Order: sequence, then structure tokens, then C-alpha cells
Amino acid sequence: MNIVDIILDKRYGRTLTDEQIKFFVKGVTDRSIPDYQTSALLMAIVLNGMNEREMTTLTLEMAASGEQNDLSFVGDVTVDKHSTGGVGDKITPLVMALSSSFGVRTVKLTGRGLGFTGGTVDKFSSIEGFNIDIPKADFPRLVNETGMVISGQTPDLAPADKILYALRDVTGTVSSIPLIASSIMSKKLAGGADAIVLDVTTGSGAFMKTFEESRQIADAMIRIGDRAGRKTIAVITDMDQPMGRYCGNVLEMKEVYDTLNGRGAQDVVEVATTIAAKMIKLAGKNGGLSDEDLLNECKARLKDGRALAEFIKLIKSQGGNVGEDGPVYTAEPVKVFDVKAEDSGFVFSMKTNELGHCSVALGAGRITKDDVIDLGAGIRFMKKKGDPVRYGDVLCSLYVGKNSPLLSNEKAISEIADRVYKAYEINTSRPLSIRPVIDVLGDK
Repeated sequence: MNIVDIILDKRYGRTLTDEQIKFFVKGVTDRSIPDYQTSALLMAIVLNGMNEREMTTLTLEMAASGEQNDLSFVGDVTVDKHSTGGVGDKITPLVMALSSSFGVRTVKLTGRGLGFTGGTVDKFSSIEGFNIDIPKADFPRLVNETGMVISGQTPDLAPADKILYALRDVTGTVSSIPLIASSIMSKKLAGGADAIVLDVTTGSGAFMKTFEESRQIADAMIRIGDRAGRKTIAVITDMDQPMGRYCGNVLEMKEVYDTLNGRGAQDVVEVATTIAAKMIKLAGKNGGLSDEDLLNECKARLKDGRALAEFIKLIKSQGGNVGEDGPVYTAEPVKVFDVKAEDSGFVFSMKTNELGHCSVALGAGRITKDDVIDLGAGIRFMKKKGDPVRYGDVLCSLYVGKNSPLLSNEKAISEIADRVYKAYEINTSRPLSIRPVIDVLGDK
């Protein structure tokens, strides 16, 4: 088999055979196919697409290119959750705690954040003593004891995807439904869960800017999951404004704790309970409750302490320090600036991606994978879309960690604050409201 022939087939819009795709993924993994030829095929896929079978084969071969987790030790249906990311996305800790309170067992492999999309690993790492690098040999014990384990992804999980993703990032081949869907789903399939719930974000702070794009990606991933024998549900959620009241690692984990104490923002509660309910249903732990009653029961458990107890159990099981007032954090957020309204009216829109970039400038995220995060940095949002504002009202507050070099750099803070203010649009009319959960696909 010849990689040039495979490139030419896809260049001219032909359908690739399973054997051709297997040859390609093997050559990518063992580096026998040079990057320039891999990039040529990626561009041909961007231009001419892939059908459902091609996408599924590509995904399965990428998943099989390295280590695949065996979760048979769980002895029950396992459900994984994945988010396409955004600003203030703190849903994973909440759905783990909620689903565990129903008896769902979860093995969550997750990554560190890059750019303004925060990583769940970084959020949990902000808790003093929490061990995010759990050896696979300890998974059965932890799942048996607490029902949950969360750990960083191993380098051997879907290695072909890591190579392809790095090339796509520098060759203008990121925006492709088959390539995006296969990248996400290859890691989910290699993770070993029996079923998958996808949080597909849409809007200015998401990778997919429009609902139609998000729906197409969600449909593709559902089809891949179903063909691979993994029941898959996609929840399309709003990321046209930050999720909840905070972004930043310690700040978000504090908001998680508040939410588990019945003090959650409405959008966080709606998204977390919707996703948790789908996970519980897929695991067969809904106890005969209707979808509406299950959703209401999830909301009740955010208030009555049952989900909170599971969250505390998870933290302690992995070495995290919990005090009388909740988890103990490794960084202390310090407020450095209040961004105030210079007009009266309503918050009409928020450039969520720019707000995310501003949080990175404060230190809350990475620009390169080797950057060190300021876990105390972030933004608190007092005003969001649709909220009325008067001249002088605080729109949001900027935070850095108590050891941040920005504490002595007023010029840099002022510049970031100016960018944050420009990310807000204040208008005399109120915008149309959009529900945090826009649609649910694949829940048959």
C-alpha cells in the first residue's frame, strides 16, 4: 500500500477503505509516514470530508494506536463525560459527585488546560495534597472504596491522535468535522467506558461558534459512538458567556463547593444536573425515575448534602486536604481590580473568548504546554448577559495569586482591565435569553 495513492484518492473525493485508513494510522504512529505526507492527507480530508464508516474506522484505529483501558474490574456500566471546553467550565467535578450519589462508578481520565479552556487536572491540582497522577494499579481499590477516581491521561492513550493534533494545529487543518470528532472520540473509546455523555459547547467562548456547527460535531460523535458499540448522548450547552460566576482554578473549585452547598448559579446547576442525569440514566441507576423526576432529584442532591459528601470523599481518597470550611487550596486569590460600567443599560453581549484570553493574561491558563499556571488567578463575573447595569456598577473583578508578579505591575493589570471592559457590550435593550442547555441529542 502506498501513502501517495491514499492521498490522491482522498484528494479526488474517493472513499478510503478500512485497510487504507489502518495503514495511515499505523504509519502516523510509528512515524514511517513523514509529516508532510500526513499533512497532505489531513488537508484532503478537510476539503473532501469522510463518511460515517471512514470516520468510525479512523477513530477506532486511533484509539487502538496505544494503550486502551480495561475497566472490567468495575463490574458495572461505566459512563464517561467529555466537554469541548470553554470559559468557567467547572461541570466535571459536579457531575462526578452527583452521579456517584446514585451509585454510578466513574473512572475519569482528563487533561491539563491549554489556552483559556481550563483543564480539570489543573482545577483539582489547586486542592492542597490532591494527587492527580494515580497509577492504574490503584484504580480498582479507589473505585471500590469511593466509586470514583480521577487521573491525568497517560501519554500512551491514543498516541496517533496526539501526533495528528499537533500537525493539524500548525497546518490549518483543525476545522474539520471528521478530524475533530475522531480526535475526541478516539480518546473516549481508549478510556474504556461503556457509555459517553458529551458536553458540546457553542458560542463565542467555544471552539464551535454556531449552533449548527455544534450540532454537526455532536451528530458525528454520536454516530461514531453508536457504530463502536458505545451508547453516546450529546448535550449542547451555551458558551456565549462564561459558565457560572467565576473562571480560574481555585475560584472555580470554590464555586463547585458553593454549588454543592446549594448556592450554585442557575446556568451551572442546569448544565450539571442535565449531564449528570444523562450519565445516571445510561448507567441504569435512575431507579425507574422519569427524566423530569431524575433531573429534579439531581437538583435536590445539590442542596441536601448527598452530592457534597461524595465530592469530599473523592478529595480525601486522593490525598486532598479538607478543612472545616471545605477544601484547602494551594493558592490564595487576591482581588486586584474592579472593572466598572461606564454606561447604563443592559449587558447585551460578552466576547467570551476575549474574557478567556484575559484570564490567561492574569495567569489562569497556559499559552504553551510548559507554562506554569497561577492557580489563584481568574475573574469573578458580577454582571452577565441580560443583567441591568448602572454607571459605576462593577461588571467583574480581576484576581491573581498572592505571589503573582502582577501584584506589583499596575500597568499590566490596567491593560488587562481595559481589554476586559471592551469585551462587554452594554446596550439600552435587553438581549434575547438563551437557555444554558440548548439541545440534547442521542437520548432515545
